[in-house]
Amino acid sequence: MPDSSAALKSPIALPSDGRQSPVAAGVQRGVRRLFAQLGHSTIPEFTLANGRRADVIALAPNGTLTIVEIKSSVADFRADRKWPDYEDFCDRFYFAVPETVPFDILPEDRGLILADSFGAAIMREAPHHPLAGARRKAVTLRFAHAAASLLHALADPDGIPDGRL
Repeated sequence: MPDSSAALKSPIALPSDGRQSPVAAGVQRGVRRLFAQLGHSTIPEFTLANGRRADVIALAPNGTLTIVEIKSSVADFRADRKWPDYEDFCDRFYFAVPETVPFDILPEDRGLILADSFGAAIMREAPHHPLAGARRKAVTLRFAHAAASLLHALADPDGIPDGRL
């Protein structure tokens, strides 16, 4: 029987969907590292019940749900006005940007994270707007299902119908 401890030490790579620019992918990596340091579990490209796809969703040990919208450039921010649709599905909402995006174009009443592919820092805390219990349960169950599907895809990539998660 092969040494199973060697398999556990190899890095786990999630499948990339190819939708992000290299800058956005780097910001996503930094954001996920930040939340991991804070003890949160994260899922990238998380589909909400309203059909919108959050760039990153984080689940804290206490059940708090945070959504992070990544903006890789000024043009990206100006072109996308879907982000208010995410706020009904989280307790906190942040924008995450690289250092090349000026902070003053982002709404001052939302959280702000500065990130690159190595890490991230919270520059402005997000206001806390607690979700209703039923909504929290629904989003948390969706999070759990998405996380389990990702684990299944890593363990058995050929076992997912149509290659979709």
